[in-house]
Amino acid sequence: MAKLLRSKSSYHPRIVLAWFRECGLPDPEVEHRFHSTRLWRFDFAWPRWKLALEVEGGIFIRGAHGSVGGILRDMEKYNAAAILGWRVLRVLPGEVTLLKTIEMIKCALTIKP
Repeated sequence: MAKLLRSKSSYHPRIVLAWFRECGLPDPEVEHRFHSTRLWRFDFAWPRWKLALEVEGGIFIRGAHGSVGGILRDMEKYNAAAILGWRVLRVLPGEVTLLKTIEMIKCALTIKP
């Protein structure tokens, strides 16, 4: 299971949710829409704390998020989220289930906006 959790190219939200739960994190919402007029979503979000976790996949393989246009779109999304009071943590797919990510999330959850 450790290899599955630490995949460098992808992750499965159900496995991540089970891992988060096992590590004592509150359940996040998956694919949470945070904006009233845009279709933007966070990969994982804890709305009560206005905390989001974004998994930055495809940046090394010239995926949509790694192109100039993709980076500019992500900047717009993250800036809009910040204006709305969201804190966004960003990790690579292989980091989603690392203990350092769990600790980072736990630390961020101690701060209520």
